[in-house]
Amino acid sequence: MTKMIRPNAGPMLFCGDPHSRFDHIVSAAVDLRASAVILLGDMEVERPLHEELEAIADRVWLIHGNHDNDIAANWHALWDSSLASRNVHGRVVELPNGVRLAGLGGVFRETVWHPHAGHGSTPNWRTPKDHARSIAPRDRWRGQQPLRHWSTIYPGEIDLLSMQRADILITHEAPSYHPNGFEILDDLARALGAKVTVHGHHHDALDSSSRWAAQGFKSYGVGLRGITAIDAHGTATTVVQGERDVARMNRLEPG
Repeated sequence: MTKMIRPNAGPMLFCGDPHSRFDHIVSAAVDLRASAVILLGDMEVERPLHEELEAIADRVWLIHGNHDNDIAANWHALWDSSLASRNVHGRVVELPNGVRLAGLGGVFRETVWHPHAGHGSTPNWRTPKDHARSIAPRDRWRGQQPLRHWSTIYPGEIDLLSMQRADILITHEAPSYHPNGFEILDDLARALGAKVTVHGHHHDALDSSSRWAAQGFKSYGVGLRGITAIDAHGTATTVVQGERDVARMNRLEPG
């Protein structure tokens, strides 16, 4: 990375899909005096997120996942929370420790765009606004795209993000090292100049280190309710092991 964490700053904690549980995140952040707590989506929060994370709200950053708008209550608990402004989807923020963090929340859906050749790779809409304009007002959510598609990735979002620069890219979907990953996220990381990518979604924390040289960046997945600390050099340390990490550790074929 181009910027170093300042002395005495605590670690950056990257948190795998919480799915409605947050006590372990608050405890780890407080105990380790984390400089940043970064949620990788699928919070499925049951009350406003700023209330759930009140003790550490000043250091929380996030992207949304595909389950954060399954029902209207999930949507309100996230997007009506004061922490909604900490969603880094589609933008780059500079953390207090000087690291530039880029985010891409949500998932690819074929009804909008699925960037695998032969599987809906031509987008039906490039932006959420394009999508909203194509449907009746009664089918919009808050005047925008339908509720389901608040967690859909649109190509225009990637286009705009790729014109920026970042040290770390967080995504809900995985880059191509993962069996269910996407090469376009590799391209995005390289366009950003990111040296590290971190994702959730698949509940995997697979060892992709054999692929880093070819990729041009280090890639990490964080498992279900797992927490990984990553330092300024892109070195990862497991803080809380994901609930399925041991059972799923051999899912990645040798690169």
